[in-house]
Amino acid sequence: MAKPNRQEHTETTPLIHGGAILQSVVVDDYNNEMRGRTGFIGDDANKKTFRLKLDELRRRMRELNRDPLGAVPTKEISKKKIDGLLRDDNPEAVALVLGAIEGFSRDFADVIRKFMKDKSWSKTKRIVVGGGFRQRRVGELAIARTMMLLRNDEVDVEIVPIAHHPDEAGLIGAVHLMPDWMLKGHAAILAVDIGGTNVRAGIVEFGNGKIRHLDDAKVRESIMWRHADEKPSRTATIAKLASMLEDLIKNAKAARIKLAPFIGIGCPGVIEVDGSITRGGQNLPGGNWESDHFNLPAELMKTIPQIEGSNTFIIMHNDAVVQGLSQVPLMRDVASWAVLTIGTGLGNAHFTNRVPQEK
Repeated sequence: MAKPNRQEHTETTPLIHGGAILQSVVVDDYNNEMRGRTGFIGDDANKKTFRLKLDELRRRMRELNRDPLGAVPTKEISKKKIDGLLRDDNPEAVALVLGAIEGFSRDFADVIRKFMKDKSWSKTKRIVVGGGFRQRRVGELAIARTMMLLRNDEVDVEIVPIAHHPDEAGLIGAVHLMPDWMLKGHAAILAVDIGGTNVRAGIVEFGNGKIRHLDDAKVRESIMWRHADEKPSRTATIAKLASMLEDLIKNAKAARIKLAPFIGIGCPGVIEVDGSITRGGQNLPGGNWESDHFNLPAELMKTIPQIEGSNTFIIMHNDAVVQGLSQVPLMRDVASWAVLTIGTGLGNAHFTNRVPQEK
């Protein structure tokens, strides 16, 4: 597991990348690489796992010459098509998808049971499920079914889908990386969500400059680049990201949105104090993001040294942490909670709410 960097944040203490103590929560754990008998337990609950379940059921149906999906390989069936099968007139097509959901849900419930045995997760009362799988109808059903399975086994934890669209949650959570006082006089920040398939950058609004409402933060505008289609080098990726951010800065200025000179970044892997990535970045575009000679925040600072006349400040954390932080306003009724993001892999992070300090 990754133990976040611990440093109490005050108005005089410099912020650090991958920090444990944020304004609203303590990040207890993230990128937990717990292993089972056959490898990382997270490998038992990701997008690939669901398709493997579906493919196995299709194989059995083909033995009876009754595969409702015909000869199309499972990997070539779109997410939209799979969701649509739930409304198909053919009951066997519906049953096929429901069977895959059941198999996935049982594996997912087992993964959660294993996480709950970890010391950092033992007091967890609620788990938020995000990632690309959550936005699909099959994902929503799998989350609900997983909750039912755990309740049936008297596992005392609530499973809920992340409130925001997963694409926006990975941007919105960035506002919670900064202490509230650092955002005074501003209405929005720039946020970046880097993944193994896409890079997203956006303007996240949270107020009008005088009154800040971090609980109501929303994505005003975003740009998505599917780098997986282009397979760019690492250098080309940074150049493209910088261009996306520069476009957003221009758009914010044109719309008279007062941007804070701050960029929050969510990125896979273990994030060190200096912003380097020690492991977990193997799926990022161009490779070698874990090099001792590469530092993403430092590279971006070279191309975007200032925002609206002020020196740029960049904070980076693990992408599952940032996505989980988008849920902070809805987690104040529980002390201990977590996030699991179902995508290419299974991202994870655990949080303990901080008691607000009297002013």
